[in-house]
Amino acid sequence: MINLETITVGMFATNCYIVSCTATKEAIVIDPGADAKKIMARIEKEQLTIRAIVNTHGHIDHISANGKLQDEYRVPILLSKLDLGLYHNPGFGLGLVLKKQPDPDRLIKEGDIIKFGEQALAVIDTPGHTEGGVSLVSSGLVFCGDTLFAGSIGRTDLAGGSYQTLLKSIKYKLMILPPDTLVYCGHGPITTIGAEAQTNPFMTGLDS
Repeated sequence: MINLETITVGMFATNCYIVSCTATKEAIVIDPGADAKKIMARIEKEQLTIRAIVNTHGHIDHISANGKLQDEYRVPILLSKLDLGLYHNPGFGLGLVLKKQPDPDRLIKEGDIIKFGEQALAVIDTPGHTEGGVSLVSSGLVFCGDTLFAGSIGRTDLAGGSYQTLLKSIKYKLMILPPDTLVYCGHGPITTIGAEAQTNPFMTGLDS
């Protein structure tokens, strides 16, 4: 089984997820956007063995603790090749300064599998918020970064963003998942595919 710890980090209230295999205690960290000590404290409390750091995209609020976690656990950083430029210049025009993060060790794309213990997540490409945005899928759940939120969608006015591309990602990659699929977003509360299909005001644009 998969165990999930959610830690809200940084000034942008980013959801960092520690996803582990209950049988082996092996885990991955998804989107460590800040507060490395807070994340590491939770990892140590749960006595987990970290196998990878995975970034759903390259924005500053999803990558800022990469270096400190990699220094501590000596594990690879995973990111889409299409977000490499953003990863190395992640402040999205807000004048924010970030200490240079280690280069990604593995460039991921749709069809890749990320394994930890007896569990695994499949990578699907969900661009639109950024050119290289990805989501991570397992049975009954999806980690979608800033692609889809409860009642909203990711912003598309930053470098690499595209409103139409984002809507296509949601329609053809996320909305095809079972309605009871739990959606773990980059910010805000958990939702489900079915709830967003029924109530998210942006879903009316999916047929355009």
